[in-house]
Amino acid sequence: MESDSALPLRAPLTAEAIAGRVRSALEAADLADFGALLDPEVTWGAPDQVRPTCRNRQQVLTWYQRGQEAGTRARVTEVSVHGDRILVGLMVRREGVEAERWQILTVGPRGVSDIVGFEDRPSAASRLSA
Repeated sequence: MESDSALPLRAPLTAEAIAGRVRSALEAADLADFGALLDPEVTWGAPDQVRPTCRNRQQVLTWYQRGQEAGTRARVTEVSVHGDRILVGLMVRREGVEAERWQILTVGPRGVSDIVGFEDRPSAASRLSA
């Protein structure tokens, strides 16, 4: 599941370069590929969460793996780059019910350093302009 290697950073990859790889990894539900994009100290949580739910790469990958094991599937609906951040839209399906979910991934020098989850696009988009 987890790769010990972070992004192969000969030179820091841009958010644009990482965005395409994020789309591919999420569409394939490939945790190894997704993990390779994450900073070892990546955080993941809700907006303005004081103590993010996940505070490193392994915790993020474990969270995604648990979702997969529970039958959760996601279809990527949008990936767009906004400076050093990537807006990702997903249709998440679990137990026959689909729900829209959005994430903002912030890119740092060692890969995706922060992931914030939103329930709708307007909430995520407003965070991009803040």
